[in-house]
Amino acid sequence: MKKTMIALLISATLYACGDGAGAGSAANEKKDPTQNPAYQVGLNLISKSGCPTCHKRDEASTGPAFKSIAEKYPKNVETYEMLSLKIIRGGSGVWGQIPMTPHPELSLEDATNMVKYIMLLKN
Repeated sequence: MKKTMIALLISATLYACGDGAGAGSAANEKKDPTQNPAYQVGLNLISKSGCPTCHKRDEASTGPAFKSIAEKYPKNVETYEMLSLKIIRGGSGVWGQIPMTPHPELSLEDATNMVKYIMLLKN
């Protein structure tokens, strides 16, 4: 039941805010993802968090580049849910031995908005 509610919340957030995956928007993303409103929302949240300590947009640091994360995963509801929860709960093993610190202070909505920004970096 909890997983269903999380998936519904993420789906509703993606639908309401627009994740750029809708019809006709893919071409706009390829041209300039910064024009998608989700880009600025996610970037603002990431900038205010501790994310830039370990992640950069285009190059690996302590953690993987946001662009590499976007390229690794498909753009679908399951990915948004998995990555949002990983931001909140932390994790390890996917990108090496250094674990990602959990961020339990973030709401699921904020984490999802961060993931939306990251996925807009997908080529």
